[in-house]
Amino acid sequence: METPRLLPMADSVPVERSDAARNREILMEAAARLIERCGVDSVTMDAVAEEAGVGKGTVFRRFDSRAGLMGALLNHSESAWQASVLSGPPPLGPGAPPLERLLAFGQSRIELHLRHSDLIRAAGAAATRNYAAYSFTAMHVRYLLDQLDVRGDIALLATAILAPLEMVILDQLVLKEHVSIERIHAAWADLVRRVVAG
Repeated sequence: METPRLLPMADSVPVERSDAARNREILMEAAARLIERCGVDSVTMDAVAEEAGVGKGTVFRRFDSRAGLMGALLNHSESAWQASVLSGPPPLGPGAPPLERLLAFGQSRIELHLRHSDLIRAAGAAATRNYAAYSFTAMHVRYLLDQLDVRGDIALLATAILAPLEMVILDQLVLKEHVSIERIHAAWADLVRRVVAG
């Protein structure tokens, strides 16, 4: 007797066909190559289509807009970064003492945001971190604070620790106030140590 096929639940995310997923990956790789060669500002939907060897309509069907493409590239980078936090080598990944992991987390997050600052700006509204991405960082910091036996309102302490790592704050410090990245790293580590000691 044949097993009946179940319909997807109304709120489930549709599974991407393998050929569609492959095309999406080809387009994202083409965009990444262009960014590497020419910088974010020179990447257009036409240029991505030409680099990937497809029609421009294919790029628009996959990403809707240039901002959507930039947002997809950011999400891809975010996923890779999260994987390094969950299962990469220490101290960012498991295996290091919690304070070392927390300090490595902050340094890595600052470097990730600054490395992708042009991409984040190009993505515009598409760069807005979704709830799942924010939840991941918040839960990870809360977990490490708990491992360090920090007392107090852990949710708000984690928010205070995460705030200086956001792109809008880093932009203000680096681009407008010309604060060095080394100073930002040192100040963030000082903030973390004060929270842990308190």
